[in-house]
Amino acid sequence: MMEKWVLLSDVRVPFDADDGTVWEKATEKMKRAGITAPPLLFRLYKKSIDARKRPAILAVCSVLIAYAPSVRLPARALAAAGAREYREPPMQVERGREAAGGRPLVVGMGPAGMFCALLLAENGYAPILIDRGDDVAGRVRAVESFYKTGVLDTRSNIQFGAGGAGTFSDGKLITRVGDEKCGYVLRRFAEFGAPPEITTQARPHIGTDILREVVARLLSHIEVCGGELHYRTCLQEIRRAADGTVVAVTDRGEIPCGALVLAPGHSARDTYAMLLSRGFAIEPKPFSVGVRVEHLQSDIDRILYGELAGHPKLPRGEYSQSDTAGARGVYTFCMCPGGEVMAAASEEGGVVVNGMSRHARDGVNANSAVAVSVFREDYGNTPQGAIEYQRGLERAAFCMGGEDYTAPAQTMGDFLAGKRGTEPSRVMPSYRGGQVRMCDLGALLPPYITENLRRGFLSFDRRMPGYIAPDTVLTGVETRTSAPVRLLRGESLTAVGHDRVYPCGEGAGYAGGITSAAVDGIRVALAIMKRFAPCED
Repeated sequence: MMEKWVLLSDVRVPFDADDGTVWEKATEKMKRAGITAPPLLFRLYKKSIDARKRPAILAVCSVLIAYAPSVRLPARALAAAGAREYREPPMQVERGREAAGGRPLVVGMGPAGMFCALLLAENGYAPILIDRGDDVAGRVRAVESFYKTGVLDTRSNIQFGAGGAGTFSDGKLITRVGDEKCGYVLRRFAEFGAPPEITTQARPHIGTDILREVVARLLSHIEVCGGELHYRTCLQEIRRAADGTVVAVTDRGEIPCGALVLAPGHSARDTYAMLLSRGFAIEPKPFSVGVRVEHLQSDIDRILYGELAGHPKLPRGEYSQSDTAGARGVYTFCMCPGGEVMAAASEEGGVVVNGMSRHARDGVNANSAVAVSVFREDYGNTPQGAIEYQRGLERAAFCMGGEDYTAPAQTMGDFLAGKRGTEPSRVMPSYRGGQVRMCDLGALLPPYITENLRRGFLSFDRRMPGYIAPDTVLTGVETRTSAPVRLLRGESLTAVGHDRVYPCGEGAGYAGGITSAAVDGIRVALAIMKRFAPCED
């Protein structure tokens, strides 16, 4: 029997209610709309916390309800209940007939590259997947060594290697992309070992500790399905062969391929430079820069939950803020409850910060990027100018920190007052175990960034009283919020003027975060398969 599924939204219950209470409330909503037939099955679809009216904190749920095929579900009654018929869309794969003349090559093992290679491998296309960095275990060793010695491995670090930059983050899967493939991405992550609840959380996250294992399993599965993985292999040039196929020149030799997927991540500046020199169409794009802001997690919980802070059935406090009152937007990005500020440099002589938390989110501090919009005219409206803008801030931060990858930092009180010198007290910085130097971040950042950060902080404090506690710690500089350029591609998803080369993911300018990058990788894989026949044919 094929049941009918209905998706019912906005089922509100107390935050500590059990599933039975959710099902009862869902049934009541359907009955009030005139649908009285008994349901066959309930399944939680999404769940979030609404803490706006404390202490009456609510869980807001969307529920999938199954009915017998014979049950009439009038559209008007469904609309009155806030429901609609639901069908889980299948992944439609079309296989082309054109001979590719070689296996597909995917450059970059971030979410876009992994999910592109995953679909290709599972459908008989035997992709080759390369990355300049190490596998997960090798990356962990390289990052730990950098933390202990201050010697940076520019090939394998927080930005490069298996899983991409997301491997050393919170593993957040939040996205604003309205694409049905997002659900597919969540289900596949769960299949490879992510917590099952990511498929129902409104703000899903995996956590760095678990994400590392998930990435390793996913990549191993690609190999089992006929793919090849090559680490410490860096793309240096792209050439077109006489038969129309592509040759990727790497530092470990040439790789002929029928199609080349460019998913290098947002920090592959040498790849951008190579593509510019080879005539690829690349445009600069707006991006954002700012600082990491650290509070005590207990303070954030108290701000958000009031007297209920610390309740075992409430998640660690998490926030998202923005202020658009000025000409430049100010917003929070990649908020990490119970996390730490990471040393995310990938070039020698630069300091970059990012955020990370483990699945339990049980660290003492919370941190978030707070970033300000940077416009094209700020850097001369060229791809080279965009890259140099980021690099210049990173090098200035390196110098200000003492030229040993110590990060410049400042208390919130000093930053807002335009002074320096106050040492951390209640909130202790987590960057490299506290390796920060108290500086004047206002002297590091351009005035328009500093002024807008101050405006944004005050705005956030009006909504979250206590946000600008004077002992809050700011650490700089956050420059890698997104790619500074976009590799132009046409309707076929191939690079403009370069057939069989497919720009893909966040590094190509078509995504912003793990889920949206993975979705773009899927789009590119589907485009390749629609055109070319599988290798096994």
